[in-house]
Amino acid sequence: MNERAALYWSALQDGDIRCELCPRGCLIPPGKPGFCGVRENAGGSLVCAGYGLVSAVALDPIEKKPLSLFMPGKRVLSFGGYGCNLSCPFCQNHEISADFDTRGSRRLMPQDVVRLAKQTVSEGNVGAAYTYNEPTVGFEFVYDCAALIREAGLNNIMVTNGYIKKEPLKELLPLIDAVNVDLKAFKEDFYNKIGGDLETVKQTIAACRKGCHIEVTTLIIPGENEDDIAELAAWLSSVDPEIPLHLSRFFPRHKYSAAQPTPRETIYRSAEVAGRYLKHVFTGNM
Repeated sequence: MNERAALYWSALQDGDIRCELCPRGCLIPPGKPGFCGVRENAGGSLVCAGYGLVSAVALDPIEKKPLSLFMPGKRVLSFGGYGCNLSCPFCQNHEISADFDTRGSRRLMPQDVVRLAKQTVSEGNVGAAYTYNEPTVGFEFVYDCAALIREAGLNNIMVTNGYIKKEPLKELLPLIDAVNVDLKAFKEDFYNKIGGDLETVKQTIAACRKGCHIEVTTLIIPGENEDDIAELAAWLSSVDPEIPLHLSRFFPRHKYSAAQPTPRETIYRSAEVAGRYLKHVFTGNM
């Protein structure tokens, strides 16, 4: 398996490592990965295990990210990796985020990503998107790719859960042209259940608003977060009422496979509520 030295960690006693990329701050013993499954302690050093291992590559409409107000009508070459630092029981991509097996992957180096991106410009491609799984757990691969994509005069897009510490985000943002942040709910206890915290995601959204084009997505899950929309939209409006909000319809997946899809009426009602605060509200998975 290809590896690259990781950033953002500190050495502890007995060969243990503290990963400092996201607020989880995983304590990683020798020979083991952190929670995300892709950052590993190799002999007392943190490495990006599987650096360059790609789970999926697709030339997507940019609206699929979703981004509605950034280069509409264009396409973007989208790359997925493996792993995630949250544990959402409703995950729509759990096969590559949680229950993953990298044996079916392909390996691409940053130079390969740039080459493929350039080759697809004639098909409407505007750059590279880091998406499908949580891209920030592969911070080093995203950073290396984004630097070369920027040098090539193309755009970098990131679709993220926003659960990353301030310093690595600050380092990455100058290379990112557009981001979609998944704001999963607006209650701290909701985030606590999935292993995260709301405040970090709010800070990420505010930082991205200052650093690049940003849009936000909330997956509406029956009985979980549909009552959060007014408060969520009001806060988002306080950051910038021009930030587009995508309200996405849930379908049964992962540990919520026995749940019911979100009723269309719930999505329409939520969009109406959000529209009282925000200028751009979109519905998805409808």
